[in-house]
Amino acid sequence: MASISSATWQAIQLLISGDPDLWEIILISFRVSLIAIALATPPAILMAFLLAFGNFPGRRLLIAMTNTALAIPAVVVGLTLYLVLSRSGPLGEWRLLFTQTAMIIGQIVLAFPLLVAMAHTALQAADRRAWETARMLGASKIRAIWTLMYEVRFGLMSALLASFGRIIAEVGASMMLGGNILHYTRNIPTAIALETSKGEFAQGIALGLVLLLLAFILNLLLHYFQGKGHIAA
Repeated sequence: MASISSATWQAIQLLISGDPDLWEIILISFRVSLIAIALATPPAILMAFLLAFGNFPGRRLLIAMTNTALAIPAVVVGLTLYLVLSRSGPLGEWRLLFTQTAMIIGQIVLAFPLLVAMAHTALQAADRRAWETARMLGASKIRAIWTLMYEVRFGLMSALLASFGRIIAEVGASMMLGGNILHYTRNIPTAIALETSKGEFAQGIALGLVLLLLAFILNLLLHYFQGKGHIAA
């Protein structure tokens, strides 16, 4: 018990003192995940819109595939991309394996189905009259889409926050695609796994506290935006 208390106190000191190695890991983690979510969001929302308002062959199959992708474990995504990006894989010449770019690709793949599923749910609950009215008033398709997106902005924000929370805390794909390289691809979850395996708990606890704080903030924001969405509805 004393050792746990000591490690926790050391972890707090590391955070407060601005330990450069610790904060470098935190910054790498946030940088990779923010880039991934920024790249995944526009096509995911566009796809969600097509699934909600489109009428084309294979639409129901595409919805079913998207929902199925939600259950794919992160380690399976990591393994698949590892095989694709490895030197013997079809994209091996790009030499992306064990880079931040590979980690970003992995996180995009993980975030995309969740973004689509949650955005699709939000758009289905939207008042279709907003779209019809905008079109009747002469708005272009892009302007009408923007009007509809504004109507469900709180639901879309919830999808964004939930997806970001998922990818920044996943360890399987990041470990396999990034290689946990110090000062380059070591992020929060892979660093926690490494430090715990070494029996050095202070840095792991410090990084765990960061994830706990992030989870708390994201949950507060999720409740806020979901509440706003219900009020707007």
